[in-house]
Amino acid sequence: MDVQLLTLLIVGASFLLYIGIAVWARAGSTQDFYVAGGGVHPVVNGMATAADWMSAASFISMAGLISFMGYDGAVYLMGWTGGYVLLALCLAPYLRKFGKFTVPDFIGDRYYSQTARTVAVFCAIFVCFTYVAGQMRGVGVVFSRFLEVDIVTGVVIGMGIVFFYTVLGGMKGITYTQVAQYCVLIFAYIVPAVFISMMVTGHILPQTAFGATLADGSGVFMLDKLDMLSTELGFNEYTSGTKSTIDVFFITFALMVGTAGLPHVIVRFFTVPKVSDARKSAGYALVFIALLYTTAPALASFGRVNMIETINGPTVNGEIGKGTPYATAPTWIKNWEKTGLITFNDKNGDGNMFYAAGSITDPASANEMKVDRDIMVLANPEIANLPAWVIALVAAGGVAAALSTSAGLLLVISTSVSHDLLKRNFAPNISDKAELGYARLAAAVAICIAGYFGINPPGFVAQVVAFAFGLAASSFFPAIIMGIFSKRMNDKGAVSGMIAGIAFTAAYIIYFKFVNPAANVPANWWFGISPEGIGTLGMMVNFGVAFLVFKFTKEAPQEIQELVESIRYPKGAGEASAH
Repeated sequence: MDVQLLTLLIVGASFLLYIGIAVWARAGSTQDFYVAGGGVHPVVNGMATAADWMSAASFISMAGLISFMGYDGAVYLMGWTGGYVLLALCLAPYLRKFGKFTVPDFIGDRYYSQTARTVAVFCAIFVCFTYVAGQMRGVGVVFSRFLEVDIVTGVVIGMGIVFFYTVLGGMKGITYTQVAQYCVLIFAYIVPAVFISMMVTGHILPQTAFGATLADGSGVFMLDKLDMLSTELGFNEYTSGTKSTIDVFFITFALMVGTAGLPHVIVRFFTVPKVSDARKSAGYALVFIALLYTTAPALASFGRVNMIETINGPTVNGEIGKGTPYATAPTWIKNWEKTGLITFNDKNGDGNMFYAAGSITDPASANEMKVDRDIMVLANPEIANLPAWVIALVAAGGVAAALSTSAGLLLVISTSVSHDLLKRNFAPNISDKAELGYARLAAAVAICIAGYFGINPPGFVAQVVAFAFGLAASSFFPAIIMGIFSKRMNDKGAVSGMIAGIAFTAAYIIYFKFVNPAANVPANWWFGISPEGIGTLGMMVNFGVAFLVFKFTKEAPQEIQELVESIRYPKGAGEASAH
């Protein structure tokens, strides 16, 4: 059975499973639609949260980032993982105790202001649109290869599937669908990693193989070979970083606090029965996430070595191959060429492919291959000549990762519009049925806009997602932290801070990514901070503006201060007693 047919069968079977679960667990009320009835077990919620958060950026793009960037790619690994620790300790239990459906609900009630609620809604929509664009791109990458269609068609197919089970099941359907998707994506990620690990180093655990010697008997360590290949081909040394210390810190911190401010992740902690379950959910989610995140650096390294030696020819006695004939190129190169994500330009006319540093369009460069970093995880099994069923399994995992997060993001967008804007602002007497109808209409509009940005993305998948984290860091995180730990903070300070933070961060990203991309070099960045890390500075702007405005305005009313006290110190909590 060929790879395409097997892929269609496995991906199709997984879709039937997801849609079957969505139908079985379809939402019958607004509480089911928004928070799954509030009765999800912490382990189940932890698994669903892991799937919700481990998007196409984690499954498809993160190992590709590390594979191409080496040490510099570790900032994504550190930032995204650290964010969950922050979320578990500082936010999850308090937000669950507050007991609202959405983040704008929390901000609107905590800051006793419809204006604050509305600003939070627009921030949520902006963040989620940026994030979901990356997911749609990931869906397009998967479908374009394994259905042998162009990436536009791939995105359109993914849009239809996500929309169907998002609007049908709401949070209740999405929760149980995401449990299935987590199982699919983690199995699809680990299996090829174990296969390749054994082939390259003889170790069954990718995590230990990462630092082991190669299985060819040379005694050369895996990372030493990568350093040699990288430097000989004109790339930076794989195990050395090129980013400035300040940029590494700002990117890592933006991803970390951005995780803790993402509305589609925070809403998951409203689905558990008790406050203590919110903290447990975050702990379980971290364990489930760690299975993939500790595997990613090894998978990235294996893929990098295999890709270079497949294109350039095997390394013999430390001598890098001089190129592989294009006429006899492996099928994976020809297959990915159809998508436009791999390109060959025979500059010297010798008929051989050669991959090196430099631009494929620059005649003076030795490089003749353009390889999109977003294909690395999906192409890895093909590069390593793994069985067809493993290749098909990875396709199913990539789709599961992209679709699970897309569904969560679309739910936030739809509920922000129907619940926070309509129900809480413009139409307070609207019926449950009408509210669900508007939620589904908002999801339809949202997925069309997200699909457009999936077809015309402002960067590779993980980079687009990093922008979303920066926007969340600069808008939601300060408002939530101040709302919990600064009981006197008022509405005017919070609103001013959110507007200033997200406006500054969005302007910086838009300038360097859209208005003047040619200027997107370290010499032009403020304080050496890249667009991926500017969310940290935006967060500082938010805090600064909020406290400045607060100093010149009236503090929060007494009843709000008492409400904050009740969130932070539950009734009956106090010093331990022997009685």
